[in-house]
Amino acid sequence: MAKALLGYMSVSTDPRVVAQLTAENRQLRQRVADLEAHVLRLQAENDTLAAAAHASSLLTLDESMQPV
Repeated sequence: MAKALLGYMSVSTDPRVVAQLTAENRQLRQRVADLEAHVLRLQAENDTLAAAAHASSLLTLDESMQPV
């Protein structure tokens, strides 16, 4: 990807520029990985809460509150 960015930006192959782009690329990849892990944790938590809500009697009415 860094090569593509260099080609797109038509920047010289200055080692400092390449190092900076490489570092930014690494940071972005790490951020994406962190966000993907966070999404997985949230999905697992949501599944757990949905299962608990489904199994819970909180969503049902007592017999005294049922329509006649």
